[in-house]
Amino acid sequence: MEKSVKIAVLDATPLDADRDLDWTPLREIGDLTLHAQTPASETIARLAGVTAAYTNKVRLGEAEFAASPSLKFVSTLSTGFDIVDIAAARAHGVTVCNVPGYSTPSTAQTAIALLLELANHVGDHAAKVREGEWTRRGIWSWWNEGAVELDGKTLVIVGMGAIGSRVAAVASALGMNVIPAQIPGRSYPPDTDRVPLLDALRHADAVSLHCPLTPETRHLMNEKRLALLKQGAFLINTGRGPLVDETAVAASLTSGNLGGYAADVMSAEPPSADNPLITAPRTILTPHYAWTSRSARERMLTISVANLSTFLSGTPQNVVS
Repeated sequence: MEKSVKIAVLDATPLDADRDLDWTPLREIGDLTLHAQTPASETIARLAGVTAAYTNKVRLGEAEFAASPSLKFVSTLSTGFDIVDIAAARAHGVTVCNVPGYSTPSTAQTAIALLLELANHVGDHAAKVREGEWTRRGIWSWWNEGAVELDGKTLVIVGMGAIGSRVAAVASALGMNVIPAQIPGRSYPPDTDRVPLLDALRHADAVSLHCPLTPETRHLMNEKRLALLKQGAFLINTGRGPLVDETAVAASLTSGNLGGYAADVMSAEPPSADNPLITAPRTILTPHYAWTSRSARERMLTISVANLSTFLSGTPQNVVS
């Protein structure tokens, strides 16, 4: 490998927020600069003379590529790559790679954790015990809201990729009936096991979203589709925030039609203080942290390094451009 390769990581945080990752394999490839974050106004300056760049949320478009003639390789520190203008990258001869599959176990685990929290209210009851509620009540067993037994309930999964399939396996082990739903905008063979979305939603006690964000799936769960759900159904979103119409979800929660909403993603991250979901009842929101287990982050870095090393050897992997 050429040590003259100049490498820039444009936003190493939050990937390495705990400073627990070993960047040595990337340093061995070239001259590495780690930037915790990069404001849009500084992106072009930080790409000056850079051959290989890594980005998670720093946008790279026509202006950045046009101003960076030395740039030949970009790898997203994520599976999604919509942060990069792929057409512009191609036009300027830049190879773009992503990191597929690194967070599958952690994200599936988080989706199940959110489903179980909606059903069992463990966090709420644990907090009440710490606040002294159990002591004050003076009875050996009590609850604010009873648990929902998932055995025999129906879980509709939209998006049966690696994560959705793993969620399906765990849900089945809990005794749930799993219905894989068709994703709008996709074609399916006549013998597919995917159920049309509108039909699937009518049977759902819970829905878990794992599909990509496309024009057809933006606001997939809107007022019309939410109304198809059984009274008290749960909705879980560990895919993308805009898969749901957040205003419609908040209204459904307030009316009592939707039994609970749990999400690790939101339409804007961080959310604005007036986002209706923040104050909606029966809502659990976590800060896009499903991917942050150390195991997942180490896989991310390992694959990211391999993306560059295979590119330099002439056999690039995970190319999306």
